[in-house]
Amino acid sequence: MKKNIMIIGIVLLSAIIFFLAFNYKQQQDPGTYYKVYLKDEEIGVIASKEELENYINTQNKEYMKKYQVASVNVPQGLQIKKITTYSNKVDSVEDIYQKLINKESFTIPGYQFTLRKDDRLIQIYVTDTDIFDEAVRMTMRTFVGTEDYTTYTETTQPEISTTGKIIEDIYVEDSITKKSMNIPVTETIYTNIEDLSQYLVFGANPTKETHIVKIGETITNIINQHKISVEEFLISNTQFTSERNLLFPGQEVVIEMTNPQISIAYEAYVVEDQETRYQTNYEYDDTTDKGVERTIQQGENGLERVSQRIKTVNGTVEYVIPIQKEELKPVVNEVVLRGTKDPYDVGSTSNWYWPTSNGWMVSSRFGYRPNPWTGQREYHTGLDLAGTGCGSNIYAVTNGRVVEAGYRNANGNYVCINHNNGYYTCYNHMSKILVDVNEVVSRGERIGLVGDTGAATGCHLHLEVWKGVYPWRNGYAGLIDPRLMYPQVFGL
Repeated sequence: MKKNIMIIGIVLLSAIIFFLAFNYKQQQDPGTYYKVYLKDEEIGVIASKEELENYINTQNKEYMKKYQVASVNVPQGLQIKKITTYSNKVDSVEDIYQKLINKESFTIPGYQFTLRKDDRLIQIYVTDTDIFDEAVRMTMRTFVGTEDYTTYTETTQPEISTTGKIIEDIYVEDSITKKSMNIPVTETIYTNIEDLSQYLVFGANPTKETHIVKIGETITNIINQHKISVEEFLISNTQFTSERNLLFPGQEVVIEMTNPQISIAYEAYVVEDQETRYQTNYEYDDTTDKGVERTIQQGENGLERVSQRIKTVNGTVEYVIPIQKEELKPVVNEVVLRGTKDPYDVGSTSNWYWPTSNGWMVSSRFGYRPNPWTGQREYHTGLDLAGTGCGSNIYAVTNGRVVEAGYRNANGNYVCINHNNGYYTCYNHMSKILVDVNEVVSRGERIGLVGDTGAATGCHLHLEVWKGVYPWRNGYAGLIDPRLMYPQVFGL
């Protein structure tokens, strides 16, 4: 019996020794695993790299569907290094995944476009380069006009026989760079043309609302009420072609402020016939009773064919260069003899003299607009008249006394006149001032030359009209639209 027990013990002891020896031998053979790092920080160890990648794709089907991609890539800075170790301690792919999403975003393949706009960089992410290219083309159509853009790109613009317009170039002013990259899914990634073109025109967080037209409202009323420009209104409401289009009560219009993320420029050669409205010149007779007037010469409008080169950026005229003028019909000014004993520094409240030479165009209206310098929304305090050329004449609109003449950062060289009838006028961006403070000027007298001093993108006259208050003393109070003083010119 004792012998049997001894034999059994020897067998068991041999089995234990064999098992321990075998297990010890197993531990001597190293295993192959994968150590996971994120930006050089160790996250853990996994048994299979492929298993982690498949798990990432399984957990990110939402992104795969949203961005229409075949796979979702690991976060930027993620490294999976193969290791050989005797330790068989590994982490589950579920644990590693949770650690990753708590630290970094996963990525998808795509492209980054970087726009250098003035002093800032704008980065745009797309899944396909065609999305960016076509969105830019759609933005061009928005700011240039679909018809003009199409005839330009298809080289079907009609030649100018008498009057017309030829677009010479359409381009993006900003520098653009492109690179292929893995884009973090936390970024805004564009997958369709329409969304990206909306962003390029209106920015990331556009404010869009509907306005119901009331009785008596005009487009001018509505844009002033909502602090947008005419150009912005026409971009959002393509059924209209001009601020003069009529509205009807109950009609719905869209109010949306543009915030362009890209600078779309186009240059055009324009030839048009401009009616030259006659001026009314007064001759004064101190011996004739006040209020007695007599027309000595009837006025007749003239006609000029004007050629100009115009550059427009995002719907705003940047500069107008006069090329040629051809007189088709001479203008005949009206001459009126006026009897008055009033001092000469008292101006009329009607029949104002036009402040520039012929060939002018309105490059920017009175009211709200994006500032062409800063891009910020601002209240444009006057009427910009371009096209007469640098160094052309600026005239006093009616009799008055010069109260200011000098230089301001925004206004450049400027002159302000008190007309002693409740109105003040200010003339900005002059290249040269031709009058002095306290000097009495008469209607139509030359007071300065057109220039681009101060905050100006090109040579033009910025005309301001103030009613009842001294200029720049009380914010915008007293400012009025200069066009109101020329109802026949603007049809107001």
